[in-house]
Amino acid sequence: MVYLTFFHVRRYANPFVDELDFTVALMTLTQKMSRFAFEYHDGTVRSYQSLTPTQKSLAIKSLPGILPYLSYNVGFLGLLAGPLCSFNDYQVFIHGEEKKRNPNVVVFKKLWLCCFLLAAHIILSDQFSVSNDPNNSVMYIFLELYLTAASRRPKYYFAWTLADVINNAAGFGYNGVLDYGEERWDLLSNLNILRIETATSFKMYIDNWNIQTAVWLKEVCYDRSPFNPLLSTFILSAAWHGVHPGYYFTFLTAVPVTLAARRVRQTIRPWFQHTSWSKLIYSLITWLCTQIAMSYTVAPFILLGLGPSLQLYRSLGFCLHIIPLVLLLILPNRKRHNTEEGSSKQPSCDRNYNHLKKET
Repeated sequence: MVYLTFFHVRRYANPFVDELDFTVALMTLTQKMSRFAFEYHDGTVRSYQSLTPTQKSLAIKSLPGILPYLSYNVGFLGLLAGPLCSFNDYQVFIHGEEKKRNPNVVVFKKLWLCCFLLAAHIILSDQFSVSNDPNNSVMYIFLELYLTAASRRPKYYFAWTLADVINNAAGFGYNGVLDYGEERWDLLSNLNILRIETATSFKMYIDNWNIQTAVWLKEVCYDRSPFNPLLSTFILSAAWHGVHPGYYFTFLTAVPVTLAARRVRQTIRPWFQHTSWSKLIYSLITWLCTQIAMSYTVAPFILLGLGPSLQLYRSLGFCLHIIPLVLLLILPNRKRHNTEEGSSKQPSCDRNYNHLKKET
């Protein structure tokens, strides 16, 4: 992590230097090495009884040779843009321990999706931006934030889908069979576009965006942090992304927003579960609130600089910093349920990949 931060600082200090930027590959390598280290620690140092079910399934019980280790870390399939996978899953793929599957259909579908996403990125990427015009109304600013964030997403959708399809074409990524017989090839998928765009909660949005990084953060930080796991995880995520002030502003803003959204859901949701119409109204309202909150939160991530971020938030009166804090003070802290929003029934699988489902 220190080595990665050094190059983040170097890139930040010399933004206009015309040279190859390899920090993305280094970010992926940092994920793989740290994940391997914790999984090896779980398998050789910690007692079996102290591990969670997820940690037990991922634990590495013996030190592998140098070739398997280097293959996992710098294999060409995931070197440049990931996606991240566990060492055990990679070994199953390399040694061919599963029944061979034909990925041609899913590869074809994802390639067509890549073409559409690339076209969307080319068309939309320069169409919207945050103007920071003090004469704009609050409603216009929020609309501008939403359109700007939405126009930036196809870039990430394209990169992650392309990385996924490269692995699928090699036969890596099979994740079982759905109840109606369709094969799943989402073991390495980094996003669920439909759930992102229709998310009705902050958690549902985060759970379906950069999925493998979220799994990594949960495994190496959230499940192990002795102090405020949520805050620790957001700080680690910001440091991993880079040293631009906007990254830290985004992730620190996300902490109260996430906690307040959870509290609101626990308090308000039961009121709307009696009829199909009330459920629809609840879904529409929470979708709108989620999009507003997410657009507000990620704005510094797009602006990068501290000055423009503060200027934007001043124009909005820091409203979505203040409102979550007020909600946390006035709403009761109810006990969390086992079922989280956005979860779906798990399909029947030939192999157990429970580490992809976040524990509650």
